[in-house]
Amino acid sequence: MKLVFPGGEHAPVDLADGVTSIGSSADCGIVLPAAAVAAHHCEIRLESGNAIARPLDAAAPTILNGRQIDRDTAIKSGDLLVFGRIGCSVSASEHRASPASATRAPPADDGRTRVRATLPRFMLRGVSGATFGKTFAVTDNAVIGRQPDCDIPVPAEEISRHHARLKLTPEGVHVEDLGSANGTYINDKRVQSGLVKPGEELRLDTVRFLLVTPGMDARQQSAAARAEVPAAAASGSTSMPWVVIGGVVLVAAVLAALHYAGVF
Repeated sequence: MKLVFPGGEHAPVDLADGVTSIGSSADCGIVLPAAAVAAHHCEIRLESGNAIARPLDAAAPTILNGRQIDRDTAIKSGDLLVFGRIGCSVSASEHRASPASATRAPPADDGRTRVRATLPRFMLRGVSGATFGKTFAVTDNAVIGRQPDCDIPVPAEEISRHHARLKLTPEGVHVEDLGSANGTYINDKRVQSGLVKPGEELRLDTVRFLLVTPGMDARQQSAAARAEVPAAAASGSTSMPWVVIGGVVLVAAVLAALHYAGVF
C-alpha cells in the first residue's frame, strides 16, 4: 500500500508491514512539519495487505474521505486521508519497499496536473462537556447528534440522536435544527436555523463549540469566549450606582442615629 501526497508536502511512501506513525515530530515515520499537524497525529497499521488508520490526537482532525474519524478505521486503495491540512491518497503498491523509500526523491514530472486533496474549510472545537478539547472537521450536509452514525457524533444525553444539520457557505456554517428536544443556539440565541461565522459559538443544549478555520491562531479562536467577559462586566456596572447610593444612605442613617443618641 502506498501514500501519495498530491500537494508535494512529502515524497510518496510505500508502507511496510507494521505501524507507520505520521506527525510533525522528528521521531515519526512520516514527518509532516506543518502547523495544523500534531506531533503524533495518526498511525497506520498494515498487516497482510489490510490497513487500519488510528487517530492519535483528538485536537487534530484526521479525515477519511471527507469524514473525520476518531477510532481505528480500515483504509483501502482509492481512499483520501487528510492530516490537519495535508492530504494524501491511498493507492495499491506492487512491491514492498525498504524504509529508505520514504525519503527517496519524487518521480519526475510526467506532465499531468496534480490534484490537491480537499481540506476542511471550517472546524468545530469543543469547549465544554463531552467534546472539550476535541476538534471536528465540518463537511457539507454533516449531521451532528448522539447517534454513532452521525457525521459528528456527540456522546451526551442532552443531545438529540440527530440534533442539527451543518451546511457550508462562503461566510461560515449554516446550522439547521432537526427538531431537537433541547434546542440549538448561536451565540446563546436559540434558533431554528442560522449562520455561524468563524470565532462564533454554536451550542447544543449545554454542549458548546467554537467555529474555527485552520488558519486562525489560538487568540482568534478564543475571541468569542473573551468577548463574553466585557459584556458581563458591562451588565454588572449598571448596578454600581445603585450600590453606591445605597451605601451613602446607610451611612447617613447610622450617623443620624448616633447623633440622636448623643454620641457626637
